[in-house]
Amino acid sequence: MAAALRELGAVDRAVYEAVARTPTGNLDVPVRRLSHAADHSKLWLAIAAVIALLGGRRGRRAALEGVVAIGVTSATVNLGLKPIARRRRPDRIEPVLFQDRHVQMPASASFPSGHAASAFAFAYAVGRHLPVLAVPIRLLAAAVAYSRVHTGVHYPGDVVVGSVTGAGTAAMVAAAADGIARARQAGRA
Repeated sequence: MAAALRELGAVDRAVYEAVARTPTGNLDVPVRRLSHAADHSKLWLAIAAVIALLGGRRGRRAALEGVVAIGVTSATVNLGLKPIARRRRPDRIEPVLFQDRHVQMPASASFPSGHAASAFAFAYAVGRHLPVLAVPIRLLAAAVAYSRVHTGVHYPGDVVVGSVTGAGTAAMVAAAADGIARARQAGRA
């Protein structure tokens, strides 16, 4: 098991280095801006506000569940998983070459990615209530997750595990929300 984990770590670092060393002058600024827009879930909260305003009852439920999923996921990742894992952030490869892509290095642990976790938690919640948005919002979540590797603050494994953690946590929030809705319906019957 230990040997397999070492090999996975080697693959993780190799993919990170390949992304870090690949010149992407046309992508660097937009990807950096996307990563920054997702700081503190600002991007997702803005989308939730629009969905709540324009989406009617389903939109309000999707927005509320999405925001709750972000909150539960953020607490799980930042208060539970990161302190246990304590993985160091990557060392940036030749930072002078790609200054346009870099965001400030966070002080928290690297594993798992909170940005990816929040992105996929929100995408799961919104997609289940508003299927027409499921694919676009998940693509946006994937772009945010990738942006964390592109900007040099996470290894690919961090964002993969963050994405799975976010979607899984959102599924538990969804189950709880459905249980509350069923209980309310039974109380009205």
